[in-house]
Amino acid sequence: MKEQLLRPHAENAFATELEELAKLDTKPRPTNWNLSPWAVVQYLMGGKLDNGFEIEPKYFGSRRLMEVAVATLATDRALLLIGIPGTGKTWVSEHLAAAISGNSTLLVQGTAGMSEDSMRYSWNYAKLLAEGPTESAMVSSPIMNAMQTGKIARIEELTRIPSDVQDTLITLLSEKMLPVPELNQEVQARRGFNVIATANDRDKGVNDLSSALRRRFNTVVLPLPATMEEEVKIVKTRVDKIGLTLELPAEAAPIKEIQRLVTIFRELREGKTMDGRSKVKQPSSTLSTAEAISVINSGQALAAHFGEGLLNASDLAAGITGAIVKDPVQDSIVWKEYLETVVKERDGWKDLYRACREMI
Repeated sequence: MKEQLLRPHAENAFATELEELAKLDTKPRPTNWNLSPWAVVQYLMGGKLDNGFEIEPKYFGSRRLMEVAVATLATDRALLLIGIPGTGKTWVSEHLAAAISGNSTLLVQGTAGMSEDSMRYSWNYAKLLAEGPTESAMVSSPIMNAMQTGKIARIEELTRIPSDVQDTLITLLSEKMLPVPELNQEVQARRGFNVIATANDRDKGVNDLSSALRRRFNTVVLPLPATMEEEVKIVKTRVDKIGLTLELPAEAAPIKEIQRLVTIFRELREGKTMDGRSKVKQPSSTLSTAEAISVINSGQALAAHFGEGLLNASDLAAGITGAIVKDPVQDSIVWKEYLETVVKERDGWKDLYRACREMI
């Protein structure tokens, strides 16, 4: 049954790695942590252990950033991961929770229509009507469960949540307790409890955090990959992993095509060509690493099921246009100009130019 899951939780998918790390982990562990802070960072960054076991990297980037994030969770400060869409905020938060608590499922998904119940607790209304407000009629939120068990709670898209609901967190994070006035009780957090929230500032539905709430978080900004090589490596690694789950052959995505896609995304993001000689207009889309992974996966599926089995320019072009052209007027002009001034003139890219032109 486990093999048929489309996306197993991190603590299940990487259970062997977590077990191997726990065996060798002799460093001090905070109360209710499954691993020491050092081992958590090792799990995220990957590498070979003393016994020769290889840990797969979960995050490609600055080790220091991950050390700051883990050190924050070892204190009484909550952690806020900020970055544009596709920088790995959710991925990092899931693996942090899996490594620290062995449970990444205590998750609140932020939405524009969210109520305070999702942060605090709700009621089983059949029991509420029959018994009145009792502990058995109360339905705990993931955050309340995390407080009661001393684990990590995750809040996704914090800035999507209405401001009045966001402020529910202020008492919870500062006093480490959740009042239940209906029962004249309170839930106090056990040691080990903390919160990891994610947010991005590119979302049109952003609700800015109040200064009072922001002070209760330590903010870590996750940047886009610094170099072309690093971004290509991330895309290739994730494409292979996702392709395995989707039963798509890894060889269906040649490194050459990944390099071409990443080059296009980086040039349009930065507003200039890789050699710095020409400026290009920037589209409204973020063109993140996550979107590059999605484009390659889509191309893999086209190649595997409707092509010759190997992703080519035509398969790549099918996903590129949709990723870049979010605004059909503005982005379409930017994309056409880039095709004519950059892609058309680049050696060895004629096939991609023709394929992209056919998709417009």
